[in-house]
Amino acid sequence: MAPAKASRSRTKTSSPGKRAKGQAPAAQPPALTRKDELNAFRDMLLIRRFEEKAGQLYGMGHIGGFCHLYIGQEAIVVGMQWALKLGDQVITAYRDHGHMLAVGMDPKGVMAELTGRRSGYSGGKGGSMHMFSKEKDFYGGHGIVGACVPLGAGLAFANKYRGNDHVCLCFFGDGAANQGQVYETFNMAELWSLPVVFIIENNKYAMGTSIERSSSTTNLSQRGRSFAIPGEQVDGMDVRAVRAAGERAVAHARAGKGPTILEMKTYRYRGHSMSDPAKYRSREEVQQVRETHDPIEQVRNRLLGDGFPEEDLKKIDREVREKVNAAAEFAIADPEPEPSELWTDVIVAN
Repeated sequence: MAPAKASRSRTKTSSPGKRAKGQAPAAQPPALTRKDELNAFRDMLLIRRFEEKAGQLYGMGHIGGFCHLYIGQEAIVVGMQWALKLGDQVITAYRDHGHMLAVGMDPKGVMAELTGRRSGYSGGKGGSMHMFSKEKDFYGGHGIVGACVPLGAGLAFANKYRGNDHVCLCFFGDGAANQGQVYETFNMAELWSLPVVFIIENNKYAMGTSIERSSSTTNLSQRGRSFAIPGEQVDGMDVRAVRAAGERAVAHARAGKGPTILEMKTYRYRGHSMSDPAKYRSREEVQQVRETHDPIEQVRNRLLGDGFPEEDLKKIDREVREKVNAAAEFAIADPEPEPSELWTDVIVAN
């Protein structure tokens, strides 16, 4: 007879920004200047409105295939962007539209790729998960779970080999954190002191299974302990906390001290993809996060509390909506690629 399987209790993971019982209060993140708060508000709002529009276009049939929205997680890419300088690289998985906008890619080009048009960043042939910009040092957009992690380490290895001080930010999700290739990469990154920051965007549900049911340990920041990689849990819904943690981790890498793992505790408001009804969680749970810990509302409330006029914030929202609407109109009107484009970009010329 097989031995009885030992039972083990699981500690329920707290919502983003909520302390577990007995946990010491998190240190208050450094305050932002009004200028930085406004920049964060505008940048996060651009991602939010862009993703809302992408969801609308998907429902109307203008966007096909896979489409993973970033709504709720905007503070992570916006906060991390502050730590970068020209020449630093960004690579991520397939929930990638927000990352593209954060690095400064044109919303028209991103939306045109979503609709499969010739002015898209991949000529209309890559779609939602496969966009790149050499100009902005953005290396995708990758549809294979966990694949961006060894690629990110490769970018960091190139930096070290060339003798520059550039750093690669490598984003991936809590589901990918269980992939074998991730741990092979952790080992090499620490062994060779590669200038890379591994950012785990833990939105609690991966593709639709809660982290408590899929991971034996739920503190993902400690996944690099056996390789001696330092790790830190961060409130990924607070752009101030993300910025502070990002600056520490990037400085560590840039100084030649190797990688850091940042676990961003966050939450996605929509399903895993547009085809996911998200029945594995309640509407009340989603609404509770929206009402108490939304990343954009936090900035908005701080600005209003500091005396910034509400009408000026509404004006920013109108400007962002106009920009997104223009991108959508462009993406619908732009021509599709010529059929002959099926035979281009298959191999690298020369």
